[in-house]
Amino acid sequence: MNTEAIKSIYFYEMARTRRTLLQSVISPVLSTALYFIVFGAAVGSRMQEVGGVSYGGFITPGLIMLALITQCISNGSVGIYFPKFTGTIYEILSAPIAMSEILIGYVGAAATKGMMIGIIILFTAMFFVDLHIAHPVLMLLFMVLTAITFSLAGFIIGILAKNFEQLNLVPSLVVPPLTFLGGTFYSIDMLPPFWRAVSHLNPVLYLVSGFRWSFFEVSDVHPLISVAMIGGFLVACLGFLVWIFKTGYKLRP
Repeated sequence: MNTEAIKSIYFYEMARTRRTLLQSVISPVLSTALYFIVFGAAVGSRMQEVGGVSYGGFITPGLIMLALITQCISNGSVGIYFPKFTGTIYEILSAPIAMSEILIGYVGAAATKGMMIGIIILFTAMFFVDLHIAHPVLMLLFMVLTAITFSLAGFIIGILAKNFEQLNLVPSLVVPPLTFLGGTFYSIDMLPPFWRAVSHLNPVLYLVSGFRWSFFEVSDVHPLISVAMIGGFLVACLGFLVWIFKTGYKLRP
């Protein structure tokens, strides 16, 4: 394996984060902190506990997952889209670098940046709500799997996108509604039976519920089902990327 090529792509992408620190780090952390202030501290103090957990604590895993998914998709898509946009993708493809090495470099950097944002938001939340992490190893496992999976999804979006509008479509218009309707601010047990059944069609529900279980051992679905859903999505993304690399779809002129 060409480790030098992987390192070059990885550190180039990480350097881009330092150049856009306000947009890449400060903006998502401040935006999520506002949710903690409004819903966690102000509104949460006036609401009943959900499943024996304070409302501020209950919404924290969902807000962390929202930021993690959004940032991983954005970083993963932008990382590969800009070489396509500028035409430098052909230099990368013609270099003696395997597709797997290109993938590891770009996706590894996107997942790392997403994890950084998630961990910063986790520590920020501790200033606003009382958090107890029952299973820290499982919590990290959920974060790592989610970061890798949605960085892969972002990489696919970056390859398929024809313009900047399509590039921002999923992280801006798809992920937030799915996360908000996936049990971030409420337990689906509060819903009528019909809407509870509909909620199980939302894939983000399984991510938020599994991640919340690692904190409070409270979940709308079994945590093993959550892990299986993440694993299934991960395999699906990898399978689709293998097909793209083999056929050159959207990569070759």
